[in-house]
Amino acid sequence: MRPRLLWGLRRGLILFGELAVTLGLVTILLATYELWWTNRAAEANATNTVAALEQQWDRQAQQQAQQPMPTPGTPSADPTPDSSPSGSPIATPGHANNGGSDGSWAVGPGSDGSGGGTGIDSMARDLTAFAVVRIPVLGLVFPVAEGVDKYAVLNHGYIGHYPGTAMPGQQGNFAIAGHRNTHGEPFRHLDRIGVGDVVIVEVSGWDYVYRVDSVLPQTEPSDGTVILPEPYSSDHPSGRYGYRTPGKYITLTTCTPAFTSLYRMVVWGHLVGQQPRPVTVGA
Repeated sequence: MRPRLLWGLRRGLILFGELAVTLGLVTILLATYELWWTNRAAEANATNTVAALEQQWDRQAQQQAQQPMPTPGTPSADPTPDSSPSGSPIATPGHANNGGSDGSWAVGPGSDGSGGGTGIDSMARDLTAFAVVRIPVLGLVFPVAEGVDKYAVLNHGYIGHYPGTAMPGQQGNFAIAGHRNTHGEPFRHLDRIGVGDVVIVEVSGWDYVYRVDSVLPQTEPSDGTVILPEPYSSDHPSGRYGYRTPGKYITLTTCTPAFTSLYRMVVWGHLVGQQPRPVTVGA
């Protein structure tokens, strides 16, 4: 009886050990996939997307430069969106709801901070990526696509644009979201950005320059007012964060702390200038 008991105990320990080893290997493989492979794939896709998008913009600019100049008194066939270099404040309506676990907030139906009907708006609908965000202090260069769904947009290495919020350079709030960890993690070091740092948004023909005004280190996922046309934090009503007057703003959101989705980090800035996008010779 005792030998049988010992044999059964030994066999049970061996089986437990095999299961533990298998579980450990699966865990290691999953961690490798999430922390290494998703980043590698998403970063490669982001790099290729930025290169392709900028090449396309260069070709379009060169084609426009080769077209004959319009005769005096003839209106331009391709007006630029908001060609004024100033960031004069103009109010636009909008509304935000609570968001999900991807570091974003959902925008409610009927919220329109786009200012309507420009070439940039149609570009966002027609192309997977319609802009490029550069943050020099972080060495960050990532494409922007319409939407903040993590499976359709964020997991592919894109920064997502909140539907219904303003487009780059326009009145209102150009609000975007990005992963803090995995899948390219464009906002991995967003906590290192500071007041006065610059965020550049490139679109076809134009570069828009925003200067950071405030950084909200942590707020609740339900704090959806952070992406309104005049963004502020309803969880921090002191007025220290966000804005209370109309203007041309940018909002960057991501999850915090790192490797969690418990809270949100928010960065706000305002438009300080714009300039025609330089064209690469020979593109």
